[in-house]
Amino acid sequence: MSDELIQRVLKTIATSKRIPLETVTIDSDFLQLGIDSMDAVEILFAMENEFDISIPDEEVRNVRNIRQMCEGVERLLAAKAGASAPQPDAAKAEPAKSEPAQPEAAQ
Repeated sequence: MSDELIQRVLKTIATSKRIPLETVTIDSDFLQLGIDSMDAVEILFAMENEFDISIPDEEVRNVRNIRQMCEGVERLLAAKAGASAPQPDAAKAEPAKSEPAQPEAAQ
């Protein structure tokens, strides 16, 4: 997991919760930070906006700390990158070159 991703998650949480960034670490749990279910919803929307991802409800239910949040965001970003990677497409392949039509011989 990259330091950049961790810092973006930490900053997003600190900003959403309106707490000092230095109080949020990757090892913090939500209870320790005073994050309740209403805060979690706000943080969820902030994460989706920050990373341009969609976080499924089932992913959120088991997240209890910052490390789990970072891991979840990382998984979703990897899935998004895989889904948007260029796929070989037969329809876009260069058409086979055909021989120019030969004039028919006069009979």
